[in-house]
Order: sequence, then C-alpha cells, then structure tokens
Amino acid sequence: MTDQNPCSPHCPTDADHLCMPADARKRARHRLSIARGHLESIVKMLDEEDVYCVDVLRQIRAVQGALTGASDVVLRGHLEAHVATAAGRGDTVEMVDELMEALRYR
Repeated sequence: MTDQNPCSPHCPTDADHLCMPADARKRARHRLSIARGHLESIVKMLDEEDVYCVDVLRQIRAVQGALTGASDVVLRGHLEAHVATAAGRGDTVEMVDELMEALRYR
C-alpha cells in the first residue's frame, strides 16, 4: 500500500475525518444513477393499465441489484481506504466498531 491519499486532495485522512475515496464515489454514483433510471421506469410502468405484475417485480429486482452494487462499491472503498490502513493511523478498535456498524446496513 502506498502513502497516497485515495481521497480528494482537500480531504484530510486522519482518525477524526475520513473521506470516501474518489473512485468509489464515482462508481457508486454511476450505479445509483442506474438504479434511479430503473426506478423511474417502474413508476412509468405503473401508469399503464395493462402492466404485468411479473414485469414490475423484475424491474424492482433490477433496482435492488443496482443498489446492492452501489453498497458493495462503498463498502469496498471503506475497507481498502480506511479499515486496511487503521493500524497505521492507530484507530484499529474504532475502525472495527465502525465496520461492525456499517455491516448492519447490508
């Protein structure tokens, strides 16, 4: 691991404030945009009188998949940028507690 800051240049990386890595933000945003597009298509589908339930369920599952993908990206970014580097910062216990909290949202 290098000493490079994976976050934006204006973001401090200390135990008091850790930023989401820029690449993770970009990829999560992309996945959430996909989810938003799927969700908007479901809302439009429901305006149709002849909409088929299974088609709606399939699209809902696509949104759930996109949200899960975004969650995975954010979690991986957190693990790589913050949890894996906790020992070097001296906040291992805090990072483990934070990770346990984050996993509750999975």
